[in-house]
Amino acid sequence: KEHGDTLPETREKLAFKAFSRTYQYDEAIEHYFRGRLGEAELLNLHYEKVCSLRYGENPHQKAAFFRNPLNEDANITNAKVLQGKQLSFNNLVDGDSALELVKEFKRPTVAVIKHNNPCGVASAETILEAFELAYLVDPMSSFGGVIAMNRDCNKSIVDSILKKKWFVEIIIAPHFDEDALKLLKKKENLRLLEVGELKLDKNRRDIKKVAGGILIQTHDTYQVQEKDLKVVSKLQPTPEQIQGMLFATRIVKHVKSNAIVLAKGETVMGIGAGQMSRVDAVHLACYKAGPERSNGCVMASDAFFPFADGIELAAQNGVKAVIQPGGSIRDEEVIKRVDELGMVMVFTGTRFFRH
Repeated sequence: KEHGDTLPETREKLAFKAFSRTYQYDEAIEHYFRGRLGEAELLNLHYEKVCSLRYGENPHQKAAFFRNPLNEDANITNAKVLQGKQLSFNNLVDGDSALELVKEFKRPTVAVIKHNNPCGVASAETILEAFELAYLVDPMSSFGGVIAMNRDCNKSIVDSILKKKWFVEIIIAPHFDEDALKLLKKKENLRLLEVGELKLDKNRRDIKKVAGGILIQTHDTYQVQEKDLKVVSKLQPTPEQIQGMLFATRIVKHVKSNAIVLAKGETVMGIGAGQMSRVDAVHLACYKAGPERSNGCVMASDAFFPFADGIELAAQNGVKAVIQPGGSIRDEEVIKRVDELGMVMVFTGTRFFRH
């Protein structure tokens, strides 16, 4: 100080800040060219720390939350926390799953997520109607879940939550009405996340870590359309069945494989998630739906049926139509059995594994 100089420690800190800043500029340039030219041979990942977390997936694991500073989309990392306790590791994972699911839909849609799997999803004319339908899918599993909606959260929805005495970890919405916020302040531990206008992020990349490296892929934003459906059964699907199949297919891509989704119209009836056997996933989805609700359902599968046993089990539970990718060496056997059972089946040619 006497000689107008700085301490070595100070210079070291300033140098670190300067190189960090120039690194961000380099990353922005690299990000631009990667978008134009594709993946580079050398991958640089730059994330800034948001906060330390109390613990990871389990209390004995340490954890922290980082975000990509170039990310400006409406997602969990940019959410504005309006109230509630600090988000946990599992809160962030479930919140991300819930929000990305409702982005799939243009109509008012509500999703309830538990342990990174949907346990209730519905679309309807109004967000309140979608909320009520999503809750009724599986009220028991929804306890302690995360709710996401693609419309603003209003007072009517909050009234319904309070009336049900429903314990919810997080509510995520584009915006919250003032009247809704006033009521929600009574539940001061409930986390409220406001994310702004929603849209699918076409440029997002998914990263999975393996020991000593990472796997990177484009985010799965593909949506099956009616023109993609190939009817392989003798029976033709009704307009209502087509609507239900397209809806269920958008849900099944967000369910851990092997995955089965039963739906009527634009409401989930039952979900079979994370099963090692596809027929077990069918059994679980039918069990969760129950005999009354499974009757007349459409069924979406994230991958092909290797045997006809899953189809037979679905038929026994009243399922009338099936949507799946196709591609099994036994497709013809499965199609033959579908016709014998008087069911409808369509192929999409697109698989939706999720691990």
